[in-house]
Amino acid sequence: MSVLLQISDPHFGTVQPAVAEALVEFAHAQRPDLLVLSGDITQRARPQQFSDARAFCDRLAIPAMLSLPGNHDIPLFDVWQRVFYPYRDYLRAFGPRIETTLQTAAVRVIGVKTTRRWRHKNGEVSAEQIERVVAELQDAGPGQLRVVVVHQPVMVLRDEDEHDRLRGWEPAVRAWAAAGADIVMGGHIHLPYVCEMSSQVAGLDRRIWCVQAGTALSSRVRREAPNSVNLLRHDPGQALCWVERWDHAAASGRFELAHSSELLLDRGPAG
Repeated sequence: MSVLLQISDPHFGTVQPAVAEALVEFAHAQRPDLLVLSGDITQRARPQQFSDARAFCDRLAIPAMLSLPGNHDIPLFDVWQRVFYPYRDYLRAFGPRIETTLQTAAVRVIGVKTTRRWRHKNGEVSAEQIERVVAELQDAGPGQLRVVVVHQPVMVLRDEDEHDRLRGWEPAVRAWAAAGADIVMGGHIHLPYVCEMSSQVAGLDRRIWCVQAGTALSSRVRREAPNSVNLLRHDPGQALCWVERWDHAAASGRFELAHSSELLLDRGPAG
């Protein structure tokens, strides 16, 4: 079985040290194969914040990592750097490339950069990116769980979060579902949830799941959602996977299992 740990929106610069230590302990106990870091790694895209984030990820001792920048990982006040070198400090810590793919026998994970230097918060996916991901999905092996990672959510459950939804989400979801994607994973709004999108998007004839993570480490938590991370478990011999949400419990000082979702996967004759 392959185990993937999703950490999102840690916002280094606002990290709570006790929560960070609890997450290191949790990762060492669970021993995941893959780490997905789905954006807003820093609070203000400062070099020291990126360095601290990279050092923390190294402490987790997870064999492979896929990371993406979020909107907070582009300088906000340094206009010159934002215009000409928006990802310079991100790449120094997490490079050499922004969009990467990771895979094991059980899982194929595809990263998509949805931040734009001319947007403050909102994300966007281009037609070229959609097609690149389609090609990656079509190259997936039989039985692999196919996961696309973005920063901004492709599906929201509340009207007040609609303005944060990824621009271009609908053509992306339709194309990626048709190409075999099982999950689109994101963060950005600090609200963890799992939802099945074919029941939400008219004419989408294949099951595809939206998996959202809360903020892993930051003090910038929502009132209704504590610090949390997601663990995804998949056995390539089964047409399902499990997503577990682990919340940080202040009373125990540990990450504790809060909810487990069984995700049914659409599998044709070729897997």
